Parts: sequence; structure tokens; C-alpha cells
Amino acid sequence: MRLPRRSLFAIGLAAPAAAQGWPSQPVRLLIPFAAGTTDTVARLVTAEMAKTLPATIVAENRPGAGGALGAEACARAAPDGYTLCMGTISSHAINPAIMARLPYDVARDFAPVTQLAAQPNAIAVSNNFPARDIPTLIARLRERGDEAFGTSGVGTSVHLAGALFAQMAGVSLTHVPYRGSAGVATALMSGELPMAFDNLSSVLPLAQEGKLRVLAVTSTTRNPAAPGIPALAETLPGFESVSWHGLFAPAAVPAPIIARLHQSAVAALATPAVRDRFAALGITPVGSTPADFTRFIAAETTRWGGVARAANIRLD
Repeated sequence: MRLPRRSLFAIGLAAPAAAQGWPSQPVRLLIPFAAGTTDTVARLVTAEMAKTLPATIVAENRPGAGGALGAEACARAAPDGYTLCMGTISSHAINPAIMARLPYDVARDFAPVTQLAAQPNAIAVSNNFPARDIPTLIARLRERGDEAFGTSGVGTSVHLAGALFAQMAGVSLTHVPYRGSAGVATALMSGELPMAFDNLSSVLPLAQEGKLRVLAVTSTTRNPAAPGIPALAETLPGFESVSWHGLFAPAAVPAPIIARLHQSAVAALATPAVRDRFAALGITPVGSTPADFTRFIAAETTRWGGVARAANIRLD
């Protein structure tokens, strides 16, 4: 139905007026995962953002379906700037590539604000696992055949990292999904699971306590938080699997609100509270523009879609 000209004019006036008064009430932040890296990044950054907006930002964990449940709730929220969400490589790049019936369209339903952070994944093994470096691990896998690897879920960035590793190393791996990083860590520490792919920030503290071993990080270079751990690319040139986190609003949120959110997020990333904590966890702050973030998401979706098709990863 075509709206009358007077209605269109009223809508055009309403958006700037709403933006001028924003924020006048608490802002809800949907986090599409349970406790873990995404939750940590979200709460660290928005605690600083709340000081500059200024506004109360209420974080709400909405886990499920690889981040799709929380992302869908954000996409369907009113475009008034009072509902935001954290998005990740899983919810906004991998899910579109592997889910047959995704309940949202990333390009249509969201307004990207900024990529907040990036961090490598890691290959971790139990303390009783024989391989102590990547060349030995690959040789063992080629000789012995199929081996199990655990991750925090089907279709996650770490699942795809394991698939990419198998493709590039020419080995066979069987994926064993757990309910989050905590389950993976418990299985590794007990020896139930021989190896796993997980976010570096999840396994590094446990490795530092001697509870498991990290054989490599999945960035192209070593991570400053753990310079003694080699990059997987040192053995498999070109290998890269980096998890990322970003801030999103529903599509049609007025541009002045997006600009203010971006300014506040970038300022938060520069604070010592955020930078110091990120550094300790091996997380890199980013702070890209909305346009750059949009292009980055499109490239990531294309890249990981190719990996998923090669590994026959598809969720119906």
C-alpha cells in the first residue's frame, strides 16, 4: 500500500526528532551467546559506552542456534536505537552461509555500527595427547587416520576452523560439538577429548595453569598475549581463522544514532579498561567504520561459505 505524501513527510520528520532526543531511556543489548568471549567483549565495551552516551545499557544473553536467536530478536526490534545486539562471525557471516532457513537477512535487517574486536582461535590438546607441536600433530593424523576434535557448537567459527585445518592439512577429523567452551575445556582437561578448536581467550588461561596445552593460534602471526605459541600459518602457510565481534542495530535506525553509537564504541575501545583486558586475553580492538564493517562481513560470508561447502556443512 502506498502511503500518502503527508504520511511520508511525517516519517521523514520523525527520524531526526527521535535521534535528537536519543537516548532518553535504557538501551537493551542482546548478546546471542551464553557466558564466554562474546559476553566478555560486550560487557567490557558497553560499560565504557554507557559513560559517554550517557545511558544505562542493559545486557541480555539470548543464546541459541549459533547466535541466530539473539540476532533475530535484534532484527525484529523497533528501529529506535533502544535495542542493539552483539554480532559475531557465527551469527552474521557463517550462519548465512550454512543455514537453509535463517530467520533474518544480514544485509537487509541490520545496521552495522562497528567491528569491535578480533581474536584468533587456537588448537588445544589434552595434557596426555602425544603430539606437542603442529608438524607432529599433522603427521600423527595422517598416519592414524580419523581423530575427534571438539568445539563449542555446530556452525561456529571454531567448527569452521577445524574444517579448514582438515582441508589444508589433508587429514580426516570428526567434529564433536559441545554446549559452549566450558564443556570443551572440561572434556579436554579430563582426557575425554584429545583435541579441540576454541577461542584463544577461552583456552589460554587454562594452558597458563597447566590444565591443557595450546599447540597453535589460528592467526597468520603469533599473538602478543602468548608469543611462545606458534601461528598455525608457520606450518600451513596462509591459514587464518579469526573470530570477530561487532555491534549492530536494527535496519532503519536513524543515521545520527548510528554515528553516535559508532563514536561512543570507538572511544570505549581506546580506554585503558578495555585495552588492558583485551590485551590479557589476546583480543585485538578494531573500531572500523560502518561502511568498512559492512564490506568485511560480505567478504567473510563468501569465504566461510566456501569452506562450509567443501566440508559439506549445512544446517537444515
